[in-house]
Amino acid sequence: MTLIRSIAHHLAGEAPELPVEGRLARFDGATGWLNSAPLTPDGLAGRVVLVDFWTYTCINWLRTLPYLRAWHTKYSAAGLTIVGAHTPEFGFERDVDNIAAETRTLGVEYPVAIDSDYGVWGAFANHYWPAVYLADAEGRIRFHHFGEGEYAMTEMVIQQLLVAAGAANVEGDLVSVEPRGLEVAADWRTLQSPETYTGYGQSSGFANEDAGAFDRAHAYAAPADLPLNTWALAGGWTVARHAAVSNEAGARIAFRFHARDVNLVMGPVTRGSSIAFRVFLDGAPIGDAHGTDIAADGSGTLDDQRTYQLVRQPGAIVERVFEIASPRAGTCHRPSRGGVSGSGEWARRPQRCYAAT
Repeated sequence: MTLIRSIAHHLAGEAPELPVEGRLARFDGATGWLNSAPLTPDGLAGRVVLVDFWTYTCINWLRTLPYLRAWHTKYSAAGLTIVGAHTPEFGFERDVDNIAAETRTLGVEYPVAIDSDYGVWGAFANHYWPAVYLADAEGRIRFHHFGEGEYAMTEMVIQQLLVAAGAANVEGDLVSVEPRGLEVAADWRTLQSPETYTGYGQSSGFANEDAGAFDRAHAYAAPADLPLNTWALAGGWTVARHAAVSNEAGARIAFRFHARDVNLVMGPVTRGSSIAFRVFLDGAPIGDAHGTDIAADGSGTLDDQRTYQLVRQPGAIVERVFEIASPRAGTCHRPSRGGVSGSGEWARRPQRCYAAT
């Protein structure tokens, strides 16, 4: 690592000239702001601006968040402004109370443009969560990156643009982060399970023989066996285009996966309610493979509309069968890569969550 840094990390004055990719777009399309009064490119003149497109359930964005927090802490006094453009994937992510609560919970202290109508997204012609655009002090876009990763490169560009803007004492070392829970990077070496949904609009791998019973309540019978990366419902469900909603106590989802983690975007249909659930691996209590949102016996409580970490395996990664059961009706789910994801009353996503896991 030291050798690579010595080759790749040059002083800003020695770095290659960055291309000019356009102008920093306006934020007029924002429907509101958190942590700041409304910002404009003119008002940000003289500062380096990092625009980060996010939505709070996106696992890929959650894994970039430790770096965003660290860059805000380290460089804001030197002239960096991070603007988080929160563009929702699901309907519940348009709820300002939900956005504000998750912003506080996740420790997002930099300005947030609430982009519920996709106005900022469109102004940047963006297509991905997460996406980073870096503008220099003259308001010119000089760098972008889509998806996870490239943290060192992004930070070196931040340093280069700050020095070019006249910032003094910009330290050349890179931030060190300690991600936890959902923020921990995927184990790409063992990941063999793709993202999927339980809403029929974008689902794949649905194994029930009666898979065509959509947009109405239906009692599903799970197949006796699931091939890898297929999933099935058991009990009473309504499968809609955007989600699957449990209709009775004991309704289950089963998913055969090969990955370290299982993450699930889900939430009670009625905001503010609380629903108990239980998770199993291969039909047994989950034990030390439990994620941060459940106990070792697999029990958890669904009380927010967000991403839940349900499985994080500590040992060898092999094919397993994940199951989640709700003892009460009224829960929505959507499986995701490396596991199951879901939620309640959300909008159909216009673009996929970039390289979602």
